[in-house]
Amino acid sequence: MSVEGEEGVEKQGAVGWILIIVGLLLSLFPVYWIVSTSLKTRDVWSAYPPILIPPTLAIQNYVTLFTGTAWLGTMTGVSGTPIVTGSIIDSAICGVGGTAVSILIGLFAAFGISRYRLGGSFMPIFLLSARMAPPIVAVIPLIVLYSLIHLMDTHLGLILAYACFTSPYSTWMIMSFIEEVPRELEESAQVDGMSAFESHFKVTLPLCIGGLAATGLFVFILNWSEFLLALSLSHGHILTVPVQVKNFVAFSGNLYGPQAALGVIAVIPLIVFALAIQKYLVRGLTFGAVKK
Repeated sequence: MSVEGEEGVEKQGAVGWILIIVGLLLSLFPVYWIVSTSLKTRDVWSAYPPILIPPTLAIQNYVTLFTGTAWLGTMTGVSGTPIVTGSIIDSAICGVGGTAVSILIGLFAAFGISRYRLGGSFMPIFLLSARMAPPIVAVIPLIVLYSLIHLMDTHLGLILAYACFTSPYSTWMIMSFIEEVPRELEESAQVDGMSAFESHFKVTLPLCIGGLAATGLFVFILNWSEFLLALSLSHGHILTVPVQVKNFVAFSGNLYGPQAALGVIAVIPLIVFALAIQKYLVRGLTFGAVKK
């Protein structure tokens, strides 16, 4: 290679690294901003020009969320009670429950579509279009239905709603992983005496554990951060994290510090969940990437 060619390659490499660093900074800045805001005192929240590094660390923004101090509790409508505890518990119950039901429905539906062509070529497109429909189109019918069957403002009601809106997504993802497993493996197992049901869950399913983990993480993120359904189908007894963040504005104006602190705390369970399934997650995200 000539000297000019080597210089051109080096320049392209330098430009590539610059673009990567700029993109990394742009993507990480919102994370840094919410963390820094959660540590700012009230007089710094709306300072102009913005202060990137807080002069003093306001740990009180986090403390008040767990202790339910009077000034913050009164402003948010939950005086004297810890704000984080109830919200995290409600979000965990609804998020984990909705994810489990969604994965269960998606697993059976994916086997039916992938192995038995249930619904023909129409079903996958129908599932994709159903996932693209905004939840707001079903909010009013759900409110009417839940009022009749007494599921308003209950964990079970939100779990079923979350599962309803995420099951097309989980079905589509799980189906893609199942189709990467050769059908011949199940046929060989059936020749050896297994039933079709056993071959699905004893041969194919163990090979798709990584895919289930990846699907579970994405569905859990959708459920954990869902706002419209949680706001519309609850009246205060069930209070998820996104709805609680809204309450800071509804009852008290702009409490940016506690809002940011609650946002930081809300991200922690997602990180813990991702780390817990990391060994399955990498395999699931790369499953089928190399074609033979």
